[in-house]
Amino acid sequence: MAISAKDVKELRDRTGAGMMDCKRALEETGGDMEAAVDLLRAKGAAKAAKREGKSANEGVIGTYIHHSGKVGVMVELNCETDFVANTDDFQSLARDIAMHIAASKPLAVSSESIPAHEVERERAVYRAQLEEEGKPENIREKILEGKMKKWFKDMALLEQPFVKDPDQTIGQLVTNISAKTGEKIEVARFSRFAIGE
Repeated sequence: MAISAKDVKELRDRTGAGMMDCKRALEETGGDMEAAVDLLRAKGAAKAAKREGKSANEGVIGTYIHHSGKVGVMVELNCETDFVANTDDFQSLARDIAMHIAASKPLAVSSESIPAHEVERERAVYRAQLEEEGKPENIREKILEGKMKKWFKDMALLEQPFVKDPDQTIGQLVTNISAKTGEKIEVARFSRFAIGE
């Protein structure tokens, strides 16, 4: 089957992949545009996973100030090269993450980076709740672990559902852009400021 230059260009515009990668994907999928998009996304995600060990020393500081002027966020988003740092996708990702942080108030980038004293404080509150509710001791630990798992999901940025698209987490959003650019991308740190907090 002959693959037209128009189809290759359309696939490139949709995925950001190289021309030859787009042509090969269309050939492998018999010209099926949607299957080619999925194939390139899968290959990009695999490439991104291989790049996990790479250092991400370039990037941008993304900012967001809420229209009320009472909430502001700065987020450091890193990648491997300044070329990727200057792309629209990367810049947009930094802005989206900053806006998400303003709305969702995460405590830390990942569940592993939440301060231990915060974790212990929350665990003690849940333990006291379970005792107060009179839950049998043999199931308290299981319930406690379930509550902590949900709390981590609510408090860790990468595990939170993205406010603009709740069907994907911030971690998945970062992985998708990483797959598209072919580089390791990571959220290094953030600061959220709010008047009166």
